[in-house]
Amino acid sequence: MTDRAPTVLAGLDGIRSDLEDIYKDLHRHPELGLQEHRTAKKASDALRAFGYEVTAGIGGTGVIGVLTNGDGPTVMARADMDALPVREQTGLPYASTVTATGPDGTEQPVMHACGHDMHVTCLIGCGRLMAQAQHAWRGTFVVLFQPSEENGDGADAMIDDGLTSRSPRPDVVLAQHVLPYQAGYVGTRPGPFLSAADSLRITVHGRGAHGSMPQAAVDPVVLAALIVVRLQTIVSRELAATTPAVVTVGSIHAGTGPNVIPESAVIQLNVRTYDDATRTQVLSAIERTVKAECEASRSPKAPEIERTTSFPPTVNDEAPTRRVADAFAAHFGDDAHTIDLQTASEDMSEIPKAFGAPFTYWGIGGIDPGRYAEAAKNGTIAQDIPVNHSPTFAPAIQPTLDTGVSTMTVAALAWLGLAARNRPDPGTLGG
Repeated sequence: MTDRAPTVLAGLDGIRSDLEDIYKDLHRHPELGLQEHRTAKKASDALRAFGYEVTAGIGGTGVIGVLTNGDGPTVMARADMDALPVREQTGLPYASTVTATGPDGTEQPVMHACGHDMHVTCLIGCGRLMAQAQHAWRGTFVVLFQPSEENGDGADAMIDDGLTSRSPRPDVVLAQHVLPYQAGYVGTRPGPFLSAADSLRITVHGRGAHGSMPQAAVDPVVLAALIVVRLQTIVSRELAATTPAVVTVGSIHAGTGPNVIPESAVIQLNVRTYDDATRTQVLSAIERTVKAECEASRSPKAPEIERTTSFPPTVNDEAPTRRVADAFAAHFGDDAHTIDLQTASEDMSEIPKAFGAPFTYWGIGGIDPGRYAEAAKNGTIAQDIPVNHSPTFAPAIQPTLDTGVSTMTVAALAWLGLAARNRPDPGTLGG
């Protein structure tokens, strides 16, 4: 089913320069979640020019384009559009200098620090190639540009706005993400791939007093410190060594001066797990630990534990992942790999879940091959290679762009190639 890939990808040479310009433009003009109006218009205008039937404004800024090309399966390919409140430090000539108003009303620097601009460009390129080579495939190709992945609410926003009634039901949903691996690298993984993520805000209460009179106080700063230390034992002492999980405290806020014991302290933390049982166990342990420390410290009021964001785990369906992995192995050869578990998180899986469709999600490398090889040689990958969300993270345009266009095209043709004229039995695609 992948023998048509070279025919479709033959058009890449003719559009490469245009795609590189699109990528630089998107990188220079990032937009925060649910503010991606410019990005969505760029995607919509491109799809209309390619002959797609376009529906824009789904969930605010989401876009779908549908290209029907005879009888056959329906494949949906998804890219996320939003950027991050990060001040860019890449030094690139097309670096962002954009600022925007954040949800809290403050002006924030904005940067494509996670590679979503690359995802959008790759899907535009794939959409154009598929439109140019309709003689090489049959079926329906749906491209979807999703808002607000970083906030974990973009997929739900599109679903709540009627996505499933405004798009053909896909037989499979495809998605990819650029990661801090060597550019040209392609990695698939059946089963668990990305972690679930839960962010919590915990408020613990004390009794305020003068800093010189601690006997009159219940010190919430000390209480918060004890909680932070105790939380680190959940993964190390309550989970098996073979069970991956992460508990990270990212923020503690308390007090206004050095000689005032405050009334309360606020702890913000993030939890990463890969299955529902571990997720439940860790979250329950956090609640138990916080309540016990508050009781031990004579806190006058019960703690408040609020879940502020929640991402589902990304668990790839086995059958479509095997099909895509086989297609990648045939096309990319030694550059196709099985990728490790990733502790990043996504809301993409909510889209196939809403349609009742299987999905597969893979990673591509985005780091300059020479730079990556040097860091690997020196054993300094963790120190020298910027990761997603870093102010210095920006994919090397090539070969990342060619790879991302190719992966999405090869994966789509694993269903839409001429050898796949008949719609497959959904039961063969996983569940």
